[in-house]
Amino acid sequence: MTQLQSEYLYRVGVDWASQHHQVCIVDREGHRTEDTVPHTSAGLAALAEKLAALSPEAPERVAVAIEVPRGPVVETLLERGFHVFALNPKQLDRFRDRHTVAGAKDDRRDAWVLADSLRTDQPSFRRVHLDDPLIIELRELSRLDDDLREELSRLSNRLREQLQRFCPERLALCPAADEPWFWALLDLTLARRPKSLAINAVRAVLTAHRIRRLSAETVHAALQVPPLRVAPGTIEAAGAHIAVLLPRLRLVHDQRHRTVGTRIDRVLAALAQEDVAGEHRDVTILRSLPGVGRLVAATVLAEATRPLAERDYHTLRAQAGAAPVTRQSGKKVAVMMRWACNGRLRNALYHWARVSVQVDARCRAHYDRLRQRGHEHARALRGVVDRSLAVLMAMLISRTLYDPERRCAKPA
Repeated sequence: MTQLQSEYLYRVGVDWASQHHQVCIVDREGHRTEDTVPHTSAGLAALAEKLAALSPEAPERVAVAIEVPRGPVVETLLERGFHVFALNPKQLDRFRDRHTVAGAKDDRRDAWVLADSLRTDQPSFRRVHLDDPLIIELRELSRLDDDLREELSRLSNRLREQLQRFCPERLALCPAADEPWFWALLDLTLARRPKSLAINAVRAVLTAHRIRRLSAETVHAALQVPPLRVAPGTIEAAGAHIAVLLPRLRLVHDQRHRTVGTRIDRVLAALAQEDVAGEHRDVTILRSLPGVGRLVAATVLAEATRPLAERDYHTLRAQAGAAPVTRQSGKKVAVMMRWACNGRLRNALYHWARVSVQVDARCRAHYDRLRQRGHEHARALRGVVDRSLAVLMAMLISRTLYDPERRCAKPA
């Protein structure tokens, strides 16, 4: 791209909303034109046509600023060839203070602040690109898996609460009340009295779910413990509540592990099948690292698409929360944990580090060194993650799989 093409003729600020979007167009001299666009297919198409008319021969010379880096507005503009830039809402709030000292705020002003800030402070914005269709699907599936996991946890907690009301001894078999075999046992006890429950029925449940840590005799004995002496009707009410919870638990469990989990595996396999002869794709390289399972790989690939594609280690560690924040004023210096990051990515990398210190000797040795220096468990895991990200970036650049023998025996 030549120097002339890299200069934008117009900057556009879009303050998005659920029903109407406020648009402000600013030219090179700072003159502005404002408009309101309805959130409809016709409205977004009209917006794209209006912006295309500003530079018919070169739509890439029109830059658009918006807070949310995804959605129908962003996708519509990217498809037409415009350059779209995203800005964190906190940064927009700081830019707004440059234009008003009274603290005034409205949609028209925010659209203008976005456009004008892009004109004067473009390096503060982040360029948005269209992702691969498989990455878009993977991002949706990984986030859906998180939602189903949270829903499963809420339902399990409700089941546990009901069992605490009249038979807490049964929770000794499954303290979290979140396993399918335990739900099957509860089905048996709801259908008949525990005293009449045959040990062979218990053994059949354990065999069907491949539970070997508990014997049929132990489980059968736990089910024979009489319930607590509670007010009349409590056991019946709790039983009715449990009978409603069990089908919902099974449904959410099956949706997460069979439907969503299977589709995630299929998308990861499709990404891996795109390997070029002699080279490995990012998903193959990532999954070769110790501690990286299906969900960690899916979350990292979906939430850190651009840093991985650009091989940007510093942006990746910042978005993951592995890079600390330093605050210095005079002689006072404080290094603190980074809170402004991608929460889903941070959580995935936490579990990556947690598993890697269990299965990889070098990760464990680095973790132990950090603990010996006085760091807490979470801080030590962030150190392991930071070092693993550096290794991952080197592997992506060299297009090689993980080889523990190539790592230094004593990292600097």
